[in-house]
Amino acid sequence: MRLENIIIPNLQNDSEKNCYWWDGKWYTRKDLLAIVENCENVLREAGFTRGQKLVVMLKNSPLIPALSLACWKLGGIFCPLNEKAGLESLTGTLNLIKPFAVVSEHEIPELEKLWPCITCNLNDVTIPAFTGKTQEPDSEDYAVIFATSGTTGMPKAVPLTHGNLISNCKATKQQVYPLNENNTFLTVLPNFHSFGYTCATMLPLSIGAKLAIVPSFLPPAQTIRAISDAPTTVMYIVPAMLSFLLMSVEKGKIPAKILSRQSVICTGGDRLNPNVHKQALKLLGRDIMEGYGLTETSPVVCMNHDCETQHSGTSGPLIPGYEYKLKNRDGEVITDKDNKEGILWIKGPSITPGYLHAPEITAERFDSEGFFNTGDYVRFDEDGYVSILDRVTDIIIVGGFNVYPQEVEKVLAEHPAVHQAVVVGMPHEINGQIPKAYILLEDGAETNERDIIKFAKEHLAHFKVPRAVEFVSEFPLSGTGKILRRVLRDRAAGK
Repeated sequence: MRLENIIIPNLQNDSEKNCYWWDGKWYTRKDLLAIVENCENVLREAGFTRGQKLVVMLKNSPLIPALSLACWKLGGIFCPLNEKAGLESLTGTLNLIKPFAVVSEHEIPELEKLWPCITCNLNDVTIPAFTGKTQEPDSEDYAVIFATSGTTGMPKAVPLTHGNLISNCKATKQQVYPLNENNTFLTVLPNFHSFGYTCATMLPLSIGAKLAIVPSFLPPAQTIRAISDAPTTVMYIVPAMLSFLLMSVEKGKIPAKILSRQSVICTGGDRLNPNVHKQALKLLGRDIMEGYGLTETSPVVCMNHDCETQHSGTSGPLIPGYEYKLKNRDGEVITDKDNKEGILWIKGPSITPGYLHAPEITAERFDSEGFFNTGDYVRFDEDGYVSILDRVTDIIIVGGFNVYPQEVEKVLAEHPAVHQAVVVGMPHEINGQIPKAYILLEDGAETNERDIIKFAKEHLAHFKVPRAVEFVSEFPLSGTGKILRRVLRDRAAGK
């Protein structure tokens, strides 16, 4: 089964029904089908054939689902990239993917020398005519290829098959009780991230639900307008977006009711700050759901069912279809039935078949039984709900003792002056590493390093207490609003 064979019939059924909201206006399923047909014709005339890859560097717009479907109908592969990733990163990723053509909103002369490039407007109902450059085809099973990078910074590409995405969409709908065809999803997460592409675009289209499409979260006025006027009922967002929206409610810039009436508000992509969670409960009178996933898992791994049954502070149980096992840092399977803590390895139909043209990286992340190493240290509670303790690479080892930054951050966030804390390891001659805390204060609050350390000593074991504190006005963020911990680690190490 392929995605276009599910989504196209959904669009053809009751074709006059509203399908997507864009720039203050509703458009029908028939309207989206027309854009798909236009894009398909242009691609066909350009020579786009089976196994070819179309790189798309556009903000969210109706062209994203339309170009995806057009590629798939021709047997090709959709490859969304972040135009703001930087020329060096883009060049490395394009050399790995080897696209048939590159579609972007702006001209990039350096790329035009290497690849056929097409520019278009987000409001266009097709792309301009062009001639592509035929490449060695990749598997027709691939639906989408996402770019990612490891700790080395070298580009990697994660292909996801039609089966991967279909499985993840079906299992997510089954897992989250309020999801159905009557929902309107806020499509604001960037499409070059699997969280936004799957959960906010492909999931609603696959179940016949509607989309409220916003080009990007900033400026926030257009996002608020979509939530209010469409109106939306399902919001998949990152914690940084939720924090901004709650701040707007607190300052009276938007009414609380436009958020509190949502059937689902679910965060992912980064840890949910405990203070933001409390703020949501206070301002909205409702809970926020959390989920967890990775690009390689299409992306959802686990998610809470609903606000009523969720275990607060967890990412919920695994979605249907996954098997799991826990391993220690030495790669040994944890067989102790009472020990539900370790590095999470999973197997299931949503997981990528492997990294694009990188068998050595694939071999590193999959074991002999086909289980994939998530790289996350987790804990299962007695009901099977998963708490993400930390990325294995984020765990701080102080004199042989494991320190989980998330645990320390939660304690520091209880300090009345602290809005958010991020804890990383910094080198130490005797202990190997010691914790360092970066602190973002509440508006108008004042404190000092000595007070923060004193507070930590009262609530944490001595080896978990930060030995250094730095106050910041903001945290470095990725294009999806995720805190770049590696940047803070480098700063702590004096790099």
